[in-house]
Amino acid sequence: MSDKQQILEVYLHEYEKLKEEQAKRIGFRDNMLYVTLGVFGAILSFALSSNNNYYALLVIPWVCLILGWTYLVNDEKISAIGRYIRYTLVNKIQELTGNTDTESIFGWEIAHRKDKRRLRRKIEQLIIDEITFVLSGVIALLAFWFLVSQPPFAINILCVVELVLLIILAMEIIIYADLGVGR
Repeated sequence: MSDKQQILEVYLHEYEKLKEEQAKRIGFRDNMLYVTLGVFGAILSFALSSNNNYYALLVIPWVCLILGWTYLVNDEKISAIGRYIRYTLVNKIQELTGNTDTESIFGWEIAHRKDKRRLRRKIEQLIIDEITFVLSGVIALLAFWFLVSQPPFAINILCVVELVLLIILAMEIIIYADLGVGR
């Protein structure tokens, strides 16, 4: 086996490992939505079971922040793996093989990004992410402020901190949304 063939084998093995990691991260990321909904249901069930439990609503923004950030980090790594394959790994293989047709090497990595409905789907996903991880936390805060008259000052400070952190998460979700089309 020549040096070029050995290097190509290394690149192909790297591609396989990256796709494995990407698939695992996709599964984990997608399950975060279900976990989040389940946790919301449990907290809401407890919080609304008695007037004495309304303070449990203040847990929902923290759940939104923690699970939302975990979702976002995994989503970004999924996109980063895709970018690495599309740009770095494809270029390495092109240099090694002399193939100049970018789309013929790992073509799916590029082709699925050219779908005419990709941008619409990505915007819809962005909206769903914002609703799930930001709006639900804001609604929990609003519900708390509506249901609990005159909470202690420290709790109001906590609510403001939660709201600020939710706004930061909302901005990060927008910043990391991979709305690009094509390679």
